[in-house]
Amino acid sequence: SIRDLMAETLHHIAIHDFPDKWPYLIPTLLQTISQSSDPSQALRVHNALLALRKICKRYEYKSREQRGPLNDIVVKSFPLLLPLAQRLSDANEHSLEAALMLKQILKIFWSSTQFYLPGGSTDGSTASPGLANPESMQPWFEILRAVLSKPLPEASTGLEPQNQPTTVEERNQWPWWKVKKWAVQIMSRLFSRYGIPSYAEEEVQEFAKHFSQNVATQFLAPVCETLNLRPSGQFCTDRVLHLCLTYVDLAVELAPTYKMLKPHMDFLLYKVCFPTICLTQEDIELFENDPHEFVHLQNSPLADFYDPRLSAITLVTDLVKHRGQDVTQPLLGFLTEILHRYNATEDSAKNHVEKDGALLCFGSLSQFLLSKKKYSAELEGLLVNCVFPDFNSPVGFLRCRACWMVQRFSTVNWSDDGSNLRNLIQLVLQRLSDPALPVQIEASKALRFLIEAEGAEQTLLPVLPQILTEYFRIMNEIGNDEVVAALQVIIDKFGDHITPHAVALVEQLSNAFSTYCNAGEDDDDDAAMAAAQCLECIATVLKGICGQPIIYKTLEPLLVPLVIKILGNDGEYIEYLECALDILTFLTYFQDEISPGLWQAFPLIYIAYDQWAYDYLNLMVPPLQSFIGKAPSVFLTGFAPLPEGNVSYIDLVFSMVAKTVTNDRSSEGECRQALSLFMSILHNCPNQVDAYLPVINEISLGKLGQQVNADVPLTRIAVYQVLGSALYYNPNLELMELEKRGVTQQVFSKWMKDIDTIDRWLPRKLTVLGLTAILILPTPSLPASISSFIPQLIASVVKMAEAMKEDTEKAETEAEDDRLEEEQDDGEDDDDEGFGEDEDVTNEVDDAYNKALNGMSGYGDDMAAFLMGGDWDDDGDDFDESFQSPLDQVDELLYLNDTLKGAFQREPETYNQIQSALPPEVVNACQKLFAAADAARAQSAQKPAN
Repeated sequence: SIRDLMAETLHHIAIHDFPDKWPYLIPTLLQTISQSSDPSQALRVHNALLALRKICKRYEYKSREQRGPLNDIVVKSFPLLLPLAQRLSDANEHSLEAALMLKQILKIFWSSTQFYLPGGSTDGSTASPGLANPESMQPWFEILRAVLSKPLPEASTGLEPQNQPTTVEERNQWPWWKVKKWAVQIMSRLFSRYGIPSYAEEEVQEFAKHFSQNVATQFLAPVCETLNLRPSGQFCTDRVLHLCLTYVDLAVELAPTYKMLKPHMDFLLYKVCFPTICLTQEDIELFENDPHEFVHLQNSPLADFYDPRLSAITLVTDLVKHRGQDVTQPLLGFLTEILHRYNATEDSAKNHVEKDGALLCFGSLSQFLLSKKKYSAELEGLLVNCVFPDFNSPVGFLRCRACWMVQRFSTVNWSDDGSNLRNLIQLVLQRLSDPALPVQIEASKALRFLIEAEGAEQTLLPVLPQILTEYFRIMNEIGNDEVVAALQVIIDKFGDHITPHAVALVEQLSNAFSTYCNAGEDDDDDAAMAAAQCLECIATVLKGICGQPIIYKTLEPLLVPLVIKILGNDGEYIEYLECALDILTFLTYFQDEISPGLWQAFPLIYIAYDQWAYDYLNLMVPPLQSFIGKAPSVFLTGFAPLPEGNVSYIDLVFSMVAKTVTNDRSSEGECRQALSLFMSILHNCPNQVDAYLPVINEISLGKLGQQVNADVPLTRIAVYQVLGSALYYNPNLELMELEKRGVTQQVFSKWMKDIDTIDRWLPRKLTVLGLTAILILPTPSLPASISSFIPQLIASVVKMAEAMKEDTEKAETEAEDDRLEEEQDDGEDDDDEGFGEDEDVTNEVDDAYNKALNGMSGYGDDMAAFLMGGDWDDDGDDFDESFQSPLDQVDELLYLNDTLKGAFQREPETYNQIQSALPPEVVNACQKLFAAADAARAQSAQKPAN
């Protein structure tokens, strides 16, 4: 509508101009809202509320420090909005205009309170106390309760509010149902944040206690009244039902609200949850008449946010998990009775929908049932008697449910000679060619779970070609990422047997990717996800044949065009870039030579990084390292034809490193990855990149200076790795570079101070090799700052080499300890109790989430990054373990041994003086290292040549 377009226009202008360039916007809107008592101004008031909502929405996901303008809006607007909302929610107010305005007010309230309760006035006035004050929030709670309690009669009754639509689609959009939705959504959100005080932040403890002891229980009554609408034959929208079930699920965890729910457990489980869980007639018609849409809805990632069936399942599983002593036995008895009744009833009278619902409940409780001895022993009988027959049922959705049940109970312990498992595998294989597409989908997903069962491999391996054929037939029928994921598991499982099928598999997957990719361009999200899964599946095939890289050469004609397409289209296929880079990494890493076709990708990586994929550097580094390491001569002599002219490959890499390391936008992890490219060049191009040492030092030392006082030393250690590599490459040239900049003493002093923080193998090795390389040079040629530093340098190197030797010796012992620890039996918790009715549920996952959410208040980044799944910190382990180079063949202990002995032979007088300056424990350690090196060399000499 024009109104919505104008509202979005205002929103975008406000992003740039509010509040600094548009200070009069809020006063103007509030002036209009203040005229709400004038009926002739209703439209203008509604539009002003809509505009205010758009402004508030801008700050909805901001961190506490960035919400200042929103807090000001709350302080100024809520004294106006509260009495207006009270009037609009009055029991005698029934107009659609009232519902529309009330909906906007509740949306403003939602945006203002979803993550933080706004503070009070900051200018000394008392117009709006903070909403964390229970007294100031209580009137809003009363409004929300009144809204949810408001009866919405059928249009045929003639009662107010009149003219409720009669179709489900129109009812879902009716403003009064929308108002109810926002009311229960707000209360559910507040419950999740403040319902259990132990999870709440310190400054809102008083509010949390008030909410848990008073508000949560008061709101439970209208929620349960709303849940009773459908059982009593009245209408309720799916969204409102979903949110009410979510509220009850939260109430299960809080002792006061659970006490209120407990007497009504039969109503909740058998009148509300179970009917909601069962298929509707619309579901069945969709299954039969539009199977593609049925599959799409069943696999929609958004279903958790709107589907009442899923919220009902969640409530049932949480009741069993947290309040099992009151729920588990009666519920299992109810479900078992349904299955027995179904088996005992004549075919013409069987209630297929009821059985499907019972199996869905059983399957949803699978994790709980499998973990309890008293239940797990009965599961084999459940499957054989109640699920196996359904694989051949004339009812399509029961065949579908049977395949789904296999996914939930694939780890059940079979008590027979294996015939039940073999029978089950055959039943699932038959369903791969079922006439109903949803059954085929679930059967294909079921195999990925069955394949892990003991003995399954022998049954499946002989028919592997037929299985692969069926999967590709299904994939040609529909783009479904879970089907491709299941195929990926099968390929991974049969990796040793996949070689004969590798070329055909990759060809089929490449074709499927192209098909799905084209469909994805038409906004088919399922196809787009399936396309990405195809690329992951290709990577799995490549992993399975990595021991036979000769096959990679055969696959290049299929895969190189695919990779080039993704890399070379100005970001049009950016959603597939991660997978394409994985494939490129396989093709470059496992082959001894890199073909001219693969080299086409090299400049495209740079262009993608430079123009549209800056954030993908971490995934670009591994294939770049392979290009450098596998073909250093091509890398050093190659040129890329760019618009600005021919640019050498090595200059492209240096440009990427410089742009990353010097850009404030880069994370420290990205900087460390970029610096590893310098290491690749120095390790793989000996005596060939002297001219680039100044640039390497300029970039690396600049980063070291920036990070010199950082609390976390990871980036400094990455710089030390580069410096160690440069010293090993050419100690004389590297020391000249440091001297030229006048930083030799500062760099080595900081390096020695950080020496104890270098605890991973690669940086330790490069430190030992780099510092030891200095000893190759005659002492008279060393800078004065280094000459006086040699005793400390030797002591540090010996200490680090000794630590590396000890780590190697401990590795086998630790591996054995880990194996024994994994084999220990943790025992089983075999009771149903959960928590007593007087106890709040303690949930470690919720606790961790809330702590993380609350902990964000000290940071200035938008909360959206965290909520959308972004990383919260950048202090994790680096990627050193995956770095490979020719230096892997250099034994640091032997290198230290040979270099030190050579130095003593070259300059005996000087090094005897150095030795006398060393602490006795360093001399002893050095002698032990020499002995270990000699022993290692002797042992190596005794090994027969290959």
